[in-house]
Amino acid sequence: MSYQHILIAVDLTDECHPVVQRALDLAASNGAKADLVHIIEPMAMAFGGDVPMDLSLLQQQQFDQAKERLVSFAERYEQLGSGQRHLVYGQPRQEIHQLATELGCDLIVVGSHGRHGLALLLGSTANDVLHGAPCDVLAVRLKKPS
Repeated sequence: MSYQHILIAVDLTDECHPVVQRALDLAASNGAKADLVHIIEPMAMAFGGDVPMDLSLLQQQQFDQAKERLVSFAERYEQLGSGQRHLVYGQPRQEIHQLATELGCDLIVVGSHGRHGLALLLGSTANDVLHGAPCDVLAVRLKKPS
């Protein structure tokens, strides 16, 4: 199958670089366009949604830091122009699916730690993205940091 538009979902850690490289290699071999996305989860989600204080300033700082990290991360890849980088706020699965649909992507590439046991039962972002995806999903195994 030949892909035309690939969405690469990353958490901006160094272990994601092989995921991006794999996706860009696929894009090059298919003559496809590639976009990079990083999702920022609202702080209220991390605390179960029951936070008795205003987190807007902290969330803005989180967004600004993520924007800087995204630019720095993406600069390693000349194939990715600034219009192909997306920073989105929300629940990862929903936002990745929505962006893939909006952009008309036919492949989503995510990193996977390949967890087993309890972690597998609890799920991961890669597993979450797979279910209900509007297109094919490729989970690239992440190497454990040394």
